Amino acid sequence: MSVKYSRALIPTLREAPADADNVSAKLMQRAGLIRKTASGIYDWLPLGLRVLRKVERVVRQEMDGIGGQEVSLPVVQPKALWEETKRWGVYGKELLRFKDRKDAEFCFAPTAEEVVTDLVRREVRSWRQLPVMLYQIGLKFRDEIRPRFGVMRAREFLMKDAYSFHADEADASAYYKIIFEAYRRVFARCGLRFKPVEAQSGAIGGSYSHEFMVLAETGEETVVSCLKCDYAANLERAEVKDAFQAPAPAAFKPVVEFDTRGRTSVADVAALVKRPLADFLKTQLYMIDGKSPVIALLRGDHELHEAKLAAVVGSPALYRATEAQYQQVMACKVGFGGPQNHSGVPIYCDYAARGVLNGVTGANKDGLHADNFNLARDLPDIKGFFDLRAASPEDPCPRCGAKTEFVKGIEVGHTFKLGTKYSAAMKAEYLDKLQKPQVMVMGCYGIGVSRVVAAAIEQSHDQDGILWPAEIAPYRCAVVILDEADDARVRPAADALVQSLEAAGLDVLEDDREAKPGVKFKDIDLIGIPFRFVLSRKTLDSNEVEFKRRGSPNAERWPITEVSARLSATLSTPTKKDRLQSQ
Repeated sequence: MSVKYSRALIPTLREAPADADNVSAKLMQRAGLIRKTASGIYDWLPLGLRVLRKVERVVRQEMDGIGGQEVSLPVVQPKALWEETKRWGVYGKELLRFKDRKDAEFCFAPTAEEVVTDLVRREVRSWRQLPVMLYQIGLKFRDEIRPRFGVMRAREFLMKDAYSFHADEADASAYYKIIFEAYRRVFARCGLRFKPVEAQSGAIGGSYSHEFMVLAETGEETVVSCLKCDYAANLERAEVKDAFQAPAPAAFKPVVEFDTRGRTSVADVAALVKRPLADFLKTQLYMIDGKSPVIALLRGDHELHEAKLAAVVGSPALYRATEAQYQQVMACKVGFGGPQNHSGVPIYCDYAARGVLNGVTGANKDGLHADNFNLARDLPDIKGFFDLRAASPEDPCPRCGAKTEFVKGIEVGHTFKLGTKYSAAMKAEYLDKLQKPQVMVMGCYGIGVSRVVAAAIEQSHDQDGILWPAEIAPYRCAVVILDEADDARVRPAADALVQSLEAAGLDVLEDDREAKPGVKFKDIDLIGIPFRFVLSRKTLDSNEVEFKRRGSPNAERWPITEVSARLSATLSTPTKKDRLQSQ
């Protein structure tokens, strides 16, 4: 398929809008792929929609290839289904809730676990109908408090969500491996350098999950990756093993309280007493559902990872205590609280906290801290020791002990082993071979289709614009026509070239505008078309066409009669970038 630039809606911009806050947001608007309608809501223009549809095609082919069946589920979902799983009140303000004219409550779907489980429990009765995997590609809405990064964290977005139902855990685990490999193929075909990493399940729930991260310096998430084995995890999931031994009781000194002269932070008190941060015990107060306090205790030089604490506590509804809540529970001003003397408040200690000997902590008295505090002696009643802190580059791989590296990534896909969280709550059951009812075991698998588009740009761009992977480029080829008004040979040669490219199965953007060559070249580079051909009076004098691969510094001259064959050979020869993506 080809389109003439002069008749297409491709409103390129020389400068990005002032509120575009990352590379993909800037380039997508400059290249005429999207336009902003409201905060976190975008129009997808013809070029952008072509990219979306190409990503969709890859996803659809891979999902169909592993037995998925496509459905279309409602984006407006009734409150009653969400109440069955008790997520109506848990999901938070990101869930867009509203009422219809009859005062019935609904939400605009951010995901579809409840709706698809309701469908399957009504239609699947027997073990003979299992397993079944249903998927859809459609709009979702999450009312982000601060939409940013263009379509990367928009409120309205295009997503592929899939759900599988199984007779038992073994079958669900086997299928998880199948879809995991299908996801690898999806992102490889989209031309992305990516890494699957272990992840927290978050609000979706379940026992096991992986995120698929596109590796990019501008990524908003941190990936911890082993340099020796295949271990990789996002920062909130990255494990820190217990490598600290409790000090001997004989070394304990008596606890003494001292005035910190108004200092409250660990760093300020450490500077005052000239002690390293590792000698401190940091007390952080959190509330479950805004009413039940819990304390996290860490070494002074470590940072709590809230997702790890939430997983240990067993509640996603975990929030940092307000100043008023802090003073009520700790009986002192913020900054002076310690873990001691809080009867009934569960205390979760990070592994590294057990290695602090004669440490400094808050005294639970305004203006005072306590020195020579030892957990084994002074805090016998704790919930236990857990992995609560964020991993650091100094921490070894939890699998093989080798060195790790921290890289930036953009999440484009997430797979979950849900187990029976939703099926048990909603009574999604089947009759087994003995005609006894059994709860179905579920899996859930998402791909952010619109995020894939943005992530591809974040990973591949230069100072001139986008560098699209050929599989998902809006058009694979651009034919730039020069001198058409001055040379009668140009138009027939251009038509023949476009036809030969189309016959080879390539889509073509034909730049037939009455514009200067530099303007045309800049727009084609900005849009990111992978292969550019230039026809002009000069090239026709030698029966040639100028060929240039996007991102290459050099152009070549090809005989017009050999264009299709040469381009086919170029497409079948992997570039250095292709080889890196396949590793």
